[in-house]
Amino acid sequence: MTSPVKAEVDAATVDILTALAVGDQGALEEVLEFRETEQASSGLDARTFSLVKIAALIALDAPPASYLWQVANALAAGATAQDLLGVLRAVLPQVGGPRAMAAAPELMIALGLELPDNL
Repeated sequence: MTSPVKAEVDAATVDILTALAVGDQGALEEVLEFRETEQASSGLDARTFSLVKIAALIALDAPPASYLWQVANALAAGATAQDLLGVLRAVLPQVGGPRAMAAAPELMIALGLELPDNL
């Protein structure tokens, strides 16, 4: 196991990371503003942009918190649960069954569904 390195980090970066780590609402709003800029520059509508981001989460085997955030964004942009299943089906051949199977419960939780007892 490696130990963390002591990097030089400017005060502004420390402030933002600290605010995000403790769930500071102002920092979260700043991130949301950046998201809007990203989406506008992509040329994609908000719904498609959100679905593409969910596809990336599946491909990266992202942590559960990422799904909560992105699924909420997708639903707010007009995506449906069926759209999320469609994304999962679309990326399955490229990412493989294990990643798709790992993403399914994360999507269920993000949609407010109960997981099966045997998980």
